[in-house]
Amino acid sequence: MAHPRRAPPVRAGHADESAGVVHVDDTPLETATLEGMTTSTPPLREAARAIVMDADDRVLLLRYDEKQGFWATPGGSLQQGEDHATATLRELGEELGIDEKAIGLGPQLAERTKDHLVGGREVRQVELYFLARVSAADVDPTRAAQPDDIRAYRWWTLAELRNTQETVHPIGLADPVATVAAGRPLKQPVVLTG
Repeated sequence: MAHPRRAPPVRAGHADESAGVVHVDDTPLETATLEGMTTSTPPLREAARAIVMDADDRVLLLRYDEKQGFWATPGGSLQQGEDHATATLRELGEELGIDEKAIGLGPQLAERTKDHLVGGREVRQVELYFLARVSAADVDPTRAAQPDDIRAYRWWTLAELRNTQETVHPIGLADPVATVAAGRPLKQPVVLTG
């Protein structure tokens, strides 16, 4: 006896049909039936993140207290109709008060896919990481429009990033930072975890 196969529904008004992307909204998780097994797939949340580096090849990370504390790159979800590069620039202004004109936005260096909670709902977040060159003097959190739950920011050397005992997300961030610091181009974005 054949079991029914059913594709998850697309939510009206929140789909990007060309990319097959469904954005997070207030509807429940999608449900699919495959070979008699029911599974839930979290809604997709696209995000843009910045690997912010200064002229000394230090990388800027933000401190969050949740989950026993961790450091992470700045960034966040795309707004409707926004591309990743535009979202990266907007997020740097919102979180760190950096004027868009002061940012040298470079290529995509990495990507990561991670299931986690956002606002109490599980999502599958797909993050694209872009190089953003800025001067340390252009970072001004007092101008940040949406500082979220950022507790601190800090510039890290590559050695500090590689040797820290603190939690840094994403895992493997030091690899694309090292490539940029060595002046080597990436052939393709690195896939990061954690």
